[in-house]
Amino acid sequence: MKRDGKRFGAAVLLALGAAAQAQTSSVTLSGVADAAGRYVSNEGRGSVKSLVSGSNSTSKLIVRGVEDLGGGLSAGFHLEHGLQLDSGTQVVATQFWDRRATVMLASKTLGEIRLGRDYVLNYINWNRYDPFAYVGAGGSNNFITTTPTGPVKSAFGTGLATTVRSSDAVEYLLPAGLGGLEGGVMLSAGEGGTTVSGQNKYTGLRLGYTHGDFNISATASRTENNLTAASGGHAFTDRVIAGSYDFHLVQVSLALRQFKQMNAKQTNTLLGLWVPLGQGTVKLSWNRTNLAGKVGATSIDSNDAQQFALGYVYDLSKRSALYTTASFIDNKGAATFVVPGGAAGLAGGGSSRGFEVGMRHNF
Repeated sequence: MKRDGKRFGAAVLLALGAAAQAQTSSVTLSGVADAAGRYVSNEGRGSVKSLVSGSNSTSKLIVRGVEDLGGGLSAGFHLEHGLQLDSGTQVVATQFWDRRATVMLASKTLGEIRLGRDYVLNYINWNRYDPFAYVGAGGSNNFITTTPTGPVKSAFGTGLATTVRSSDAVEYLLPAGLGGLEGGVMLSAGEGGTTVSGQNKYTGLRLGYTHGDFNISATASRTENNLTAASGGHAFTDRVIAGSYDFHLVQVSLALRQFKQMNAKQTNTLLGLWVPLGQGTVKLSWNRTNLAGKVGATSIDSNDAQQFALGYVYDLSKRSALYTTASFIDNKGAATFVVPGGAAGLAGGGSSRGFEVGMRHNF
């Protein structure tokens, strides 16, 4: 009886092992640790030296899980927590999984359904063409903020904008293998809340095409919240068209992004270059922002700026890299765009300079 019981137990274990192999699952822990020493000089305001987090790639902790359901189907989740490596604190005090918190069901032939807090399609379509990946002293994010008077500030105030992420989202993403065609749709419910709590009603569409070393893509989105409702129902719109070509000796990108809200408009132009050099890559970018129209009775027509950035990333290994970036922002009119980390109070039309040296490690 004991011998038969052992045989039966072994058979059960074998059966469970076979079932586990038929429907495999995995949970992984990964992330980025990135810190840099930064120097910023704002005209007429002196200079500031600091240690900053995430200048080459945002410091973060990622927990992912994927289960193979068989038949080309899979299910999973993605949780992403932003870190301030210089202080050991989280980026957003009220949100632990501030960067991404999603669950998904995917089919190799039909595409993917994703639910939760995620990057908006406009950001994805813009960030991929920025040599500095929207971060650091030279990132294009320096011109996409709610600080200056313009369409972004008038639509979101001090609340959470939909220029990077949206909460309460439902997404559909096209599957791979469509002859280079890619894209998706994203919808977010406002849930009767306010922009301060990050509850914006967002609708976005992205479509792109890749063929060899060439790609082009476009996005369009519309956001409504309590502030846009108070302005007479004038929604905030965000449109991007961008493309790139890899000549192998150099990769070139060109992107245009336009924000509109009521009578205010902001048009950003980005030209990027990646040049392989030795065991690393030289990065260059030129950003220009042009504001036009009015916010209330205030004209913003002359509040323009441009940013020049030059950097180099030296790969110590597949996971670790050293990097340096220098940037310069030239403001016009009443514009006060700055390299992050400098002294406050820059006068309109003043300039801002930044330099940083850092290290990034992927784990």
